[in-house]
Amino acid sequence: MTTYHHARQLDALGDPTRRAILDRLLDGPQPVGELARGFPISRPAISQHLRILKRAHLVVDRPAGNRRLYALNPAGVHALRNYLDRFWDQALAASTPTPQQRRRDDGAGAGGPPSR
Repeated sequence: MTTYHHARQLDALGDPTRRAILDRLLDGPQPVGELARGFPISRPAISQHLRILKRAHLVVDRPAGNRRLYALNPAGVHALRNYLDRFWDQALAASTPTPQQRRRDDGAGAGGPPSR
């Protein structure tokens, strides 16, 4: 998946309603009517949010009788996680002191014994 898809995913997650929809989909596939229940917006508005999430590869849909069931897209969520993990890994690496920095922080680099 290219960075373009990640940009779409991050943009999609920027909306609190879309994040809430994803949260509800953690419980399993649901039709639009079920997802719309409890939101202060119309069912067509929920459908529009679902279209954005689908274009961002965060949800998938499938026909079920005369309606469509929406579910989390495991491949899209996995790709987004891998993308974000790169930043997490870099941040951890940058914040983890090297052995030389630890010795310096313990006072060994200043010519004295390490403080314990």
